[in-house]
Amino acid sequence: MSEVLSALADPMRRRILDSLAGHGSATATVLAAELPVSRQAIVKHLGILDRAGLVGARRAGRETRFTVRPERLTAAARWMTRVASDWDSRLDAIKRLAETPGTD
Repeated sequence: MSEVLSALADPMRRRILDSLAGHGSATATVLAAELPVSRQAIVKHLGILDRAGLVGARRAGRETRFTVRPERLTAAARWMTRVASDWDSRLDAIKRLAETPGTD
């Protein structure tokens, strides 16, 4: 989970994921034409996203096409939902304690 959250912490990587999701699949060159960074920067970001399991790469002739791998995003969303639920339970318990008469 740490690799996923670290990869998603960067706004450019989130933009790359959004762009890939819109395209279905794309090369680093296509992504660089749409985004305000160099192709080399896109390749580095894609490498980080790949190591985190958020994108997959497939060779097609001389091109490498990248696609979003939604399973890791789904797992991250489930984890965040679980953490949020735990915090909600804790905050509800604190609220009940604070509102209980005679606990001043």
